[in-house]
Parts: sequence; C-alpha cells; structure tokens
Amino acid sequence: MADATEKHKDVGAVVHALRILQHLADAPGPLGVAAVARETGISPSTCFSILRTMARARFVSFHETDKTYTLGLAVAELATGLIGTSYLDLIRPEIERLALNHNMLIALWRVTEDGHIVVIDRAYGEHVVRVDMRVGSRLPFLIGAVGRCVAAHLALPPAELRRRFTTLRWQNPPSYEQYEAEVAEAGRRGWTKDVGYLYRGITTVASAVVDQAGTPRFGISGIAIQGQQTPEQIDRLGEELRDVATYLSRALFPQRQPALSAIAS
Repeated sequence: MADATEKHKDVGAVVHALRILQHLADAPGPLGVAAVARETGISPSTCFSILRTMARARFVSFHETDKTYTLGLAVAELATGLIGTSYLDLIRPEIERLALNHNMLIALWRVTEDGHIVVIDRAYGEHVVRVDMRVGSRLPFLIGAVGRCVAAHLALPPAELRRRFTTLRWQNPPSYEQYEAEVAEAGRRGWTKDVGYLYRGITTVASAVVDQAGTPRFGISGIAIQGQQTPEQIDRLGEELRDVATYLSRALFPQRQPALSAIAS
C-alpha cells in the first residue's frame, strides 16, 4: 500500500499555466511573451504555446497592437463575485480585437434606465478614413442597429413598439413595417444592421449583451462608412458580434446555480 504522505507529481503544463495566470494577475499592465517567460522562469517556446492555448479559451486576452497579454474573460467567468475588475476593463480587449480583425470602429454602449444608449468605450480599425463616435454620445435606446437588438430583447407589445417608433428621429427613416421586421430578425439571429437609416452613408452592425433575466445591458456595434465593407464582411461581423455578446452575457451575468437542496430533491 502506498504511503499516504507520498507526494503526487504535479502536471508540468498545468503548473506553468497557473504560474503564468498568477503572474499576469499581479502585473501592473499587459506583458509580452518574452517578459512573461523571463519573469516566470518558463522557456519562451513553452510560454508562447501555453499563452496561445489560453488565449483561444479566453483565459488570457491577446492585444494585437503591441503583442501583449492580459487576463481574459474566462477568468472572470470562473471567479464571478470575487473580482473587482469593472465590466469595462473586461470587455475592452474584445472590442479591440473586433476592431482590428474587421478594420472598423467598434463601439460599446450601455443601456440606461431612462431609455437611452450611451457610448462608454470604443476601439478603432486601421482605415485611414473612418467614422468616430464620441464617448458619452447618447441616443434613444430603440434607434439604430443597437436599438433594434434592444427592442428584440424587450419584446414590447406591437402597439407599444409602434408608439415608441413614432418618437424616433432618423436621417433616413425606415417604415414602421420594415423596422418591425428587422427587430424580429434581430431576435431570430442575434444581430442586425442599419444601412444608412440612422445616419446617411453610415452602416452599423450590432448585437446586445443581456443579463440573467434577458434584459439588455450593453450593446456592441461596428460602425463604418457605407461601402467600405462587402455584404459578406458585414455578415461575418454580425455573426462574430453575436458570438461575443453571447459570451459576454454568460461571463458577466452568469445564471445562478440551483441550491444543493434543490438538486437533491
């Protein structure tokens, strides 16, 4: 019989991964592979492989602009309720990645309790000519691409949706029937677009982040000059926005687990 006090051998790759995560958690800012390898004593090639693996699983976030890493959203998903990091700090790497991958402005909107959406952060692509949205920009929460997503999650009665639609101000107003159909489409596929309706010459693609009750809390939108992206590129962005919004909803607003007594019963 083996000695009960016998030491079990730790799995080297797991030890290295934990050491890297702990080091990133203690670091004052983003770190590159060389710095992480040097300061943890892990070989650069092993460090790089582990970081790449953890980035795919979102335990770390990779910042393309300066080739550095920080802790990712999956860490927050595991440690919900124990971390003090703001939602904004956790979401920012995602919008930076989207902006670089799709080469357009990505805006993060907060859905407010007084019926508005407000830009709280944004990241840029690499187009020389681009649009911009000032942080603090404020719109009615049912307007534009984000607004259609918000409306889809709120599931307002048709009469109330129509009443609110009549108060919205667009540069190129869609008909109510078109708007209603696009709200329904946003509900079915998880994202939608506004092509020149809110602002002439501007295309916006969006999805919404919801809490445990399905209430929209944030919107994420890609904003570009009309014609800069092909329809296929717009569709790919919409699908990725939906996937990111779904992930953020799960990570930031996890469903409460049933009590053990309830499971036992």
